[in-house]
Amino acid sequence: MTRIKRGYIARKRRTKMRLFASSFRGSHSRLTRTITQQKIRALVSAHRDRDKQKRNFRRLWITRISAVIREKGVSYSYSKLIHDLYKRQLLLNRKILAQIAISNRNCLYMISNEIREKVDWKEYTEKF
Repeated sequence: MTRIKRGYIARKRRTKMRLFASSFRGSHSRLTRTITQQKIRALVSAHRDRDKQKRNFRRLWITRISAVIREKGVSYSYSKLIHDLYKRQLLLNRKILAQIAISNRNCLYMISNEIREKVDWKEYTEKF
């Protein structure tokens, strides 16, 4: 039997992989087997780091909010602010609160003071 050469489909697949790996260095962008390994590794890292990025942004927002809260009142903390927000059923997530904290601190102070006054007053009247 005559030998059948792999046609344009395999070449098409390899060029597609090469285009993906064109920015890699050394043999990682030249050799087909290493390109496939590096492609798998790159996609795994991208998938993992998307979750890590969400985690890091949430930490950043929490740090920004707590820093602004700590500046004004020492007795009021980040955890109490979030707890009071949930009690009042205000739909402000941490991203929005962090943006308010950076752009307009007085607005965040007003929000926290308003929440604290209403919640504290209700709590103390119910207890005693």
